[in-house]
Amino acid sequence: MKEIIEMLPESISNEIKKIHPASLQRIEEIRIRVMKRVEVTIVGNPVFLSYVVTYDDSMNLLNELSHYSIYTLEDELKKGYITVRGGHRVGLSGRVITENGRVKAIRDVTSFNIRIAKQKIGIADKYVPFLYEQRWLNTLIIGPPQTGKTTMLRDFARLISSGYKEIDSKKVGIIDERSEIAGCVKGVPQHQLGERVDVLDACPKAEGMMMMIRSMSPDVLVVDEIGTIEDADSVLEAVHAGVQLFVTVHGYKMSELRNRPSLKPLFDANVFDRYMELTRKEGPGTVQQILNKSGQQLLTERSVTT
Repeated sequence: MKEIIEMLPESISNEIKKIHPASLQRIEEIRIRVMKRVEVTIVGNPVFLSYVVTYDDSMNLLNELSHYSIYTLEDELKKGYITVRGGHRVGLSGRVITENGRVKAIRDVTSFNIRIAKQKIGIADKYVPFLYEQRWLNTLIIGPPQTGKTTMLRDFARLISSGYKEIDSKKVGIIDERSEIAGCVKGVPQHQLGERVDVLDACPKAEGMMMMIRSMSPDVLVVDEIGTIEDADSVLEAVHAGVQLFVTVHGYKMSELRNRPSLKPLFDANVFDRYMELTRKEGPGTVQQILNKSGQQLLTERSVTT
């Protein structure tokens, strides 16, 4: 939280500091909207602070994010988010500028969503026996938003890269389209990922998977939130190239994803050996069940703290 508090306008940071220290460490999001109260999400619950955000607060925060050179954020403003020191991500909303029907930038930013990146080292350890059999098994991590998918994926990347007990370390290639897995700033990961990790930051997933295979010869590819036909095609290409996969996707259940047109080719080809379904039942990181490729339950109702 230190990086976030230092980045915020003093008027807002002073309000954040009033939160009880135990709750302060459990903040998941800070939403800042012009002419609205500051909203803080603590373990999934919204809490509204008394302070009402001004236009000056908005401009001060944007200046801080851009180091007082808004032009340096041109690419990020097209995507609608900025990754800052510590791996935290700041989502942006405001007036959208388009060109030839495509988003060119966001101007007059009036809403910020600061998502607090929290690396939880070791949360993947207990699931290794279910996802490793002489090799790392192709795994799809499934869950709706804020169920800890990226946190779990990040720890698997660290674990695979570092090695685990009798399991040797492997070369890991991360395709980090939204800069959330590694949280790179100027290309440097802000999270602990082990020594054998290479990251393509802010790179489209479909194109990045092929780039990584051709250029860095990874043993395992790590990719967050696949969802398009192009993503699925690249996953198939990666499998045919002999690369193992750890991938996340938005959804609730393996059975539901089978009917999603963009993902159907992956199920038809039996790409994934394991399906890990997450929920927020006991907070982010609750593992509801792990299934094999036939849909047979291997593990149910276990949770981890994230």
